Amino acid sequence: MATELDSSVESLDHPVDNAPVRSLVHRGLTVEGYSRAAVQTYWRVPELKIGFDMGAQPWSFMTTPNWFVSHSHLDHIAALPVLIARRRMLKMEPPRIHLPEEAMEGVQMLLRAIQRLDRGRMAAELVPVRPGDEIELSRELVVKAFPTKHTIPSLGYLVWERRRKLKPEYHDLTGDQIRDLRLSGVEVSAEIRIPKVAYMGDSAPAGLDVLPEVYRAQVLIMEMTFVAPNERPSIIHKYGHTHLDDILARADRFENEVIIASHFSTRLHPDQIQRVIERRLPDSLRGRLKVWL
Repeated sequence: MATELDSSVESLDHPVDNAPVRSLVHRGLTVEGYSRAAVQTYWRVPELKIGFDMGAQPWSFMTTPNWFVSHSHLDHIAALPVLIARRRMLKMEPPRIHLPEEAMEGVQMLLRAIQRLDRGRMAAELVPVRPGDEIELSRELVVKAFPTKHTIPSLGYLVWERRRKLKPEYHDLTGDQIRDLRLSGVEVSAEIRIPKVAYMGDSAPAGLDVLPEVYRAQVLIMEMTFVAPNERPSIIHKYGHTHLDDILARADRFENEVIIASHFSTRLHPDQIQRVIERRLPDSLRGRLKVWL
């Protein structure tokens, strides 16, 4: 066992390529992950120490301590026990897993079953989340959960960066005057929030419209499961998914600097998906929308 553990520790510096990962860097944030409908979905932003969903668990992702699960379909949650077991094996702190409140009991049962099978302790901090909840990760970061539209209870997540800014009425004061006001108990600054990353998980297009700030996040990670022109929107929406047409209908709303479109159906070859999107995408989204295949 010692030899196996030593080998695993060494491979942290030389990660095992056990799952496909694409990567994009924007404004100092790295978005890594992969998503294909009914196959697997997993994302992380290492600089924020945040991951989203875990349909698989790339070896390099295990160092990420905070995870946000959108919903409990297996292609989004199947690797949760893998993450927990690997971190235990490498003597890391148990991960913190945020997930929809409705999924808590089932996940607890899953981990108990895995613990009996694996005979290793499934130690994790499970945090039930409801729409509207805000989770403080640090002084600078807070994550807001919002409801999305899928076939089971599901959530999207918006990561805010928080900053303190001097109130306008104190702009003309000297540093000493501002200091004296602070010491006297006057609140001279106000919190401002910058929407950094929005993650949709699986959702019908109605989920995009719940929180206006989703359209203003610097990086938006969303699904675009279907793109073919002969697919019926009513059926797609019934099963909690989004079509390219839904994105085109909202094209003027997207203020995002980067839009990652993912979770494409396996019905079409990646080359076909790329051609359809390239042919139909309006100029306003070209350069910003990244087809993640």
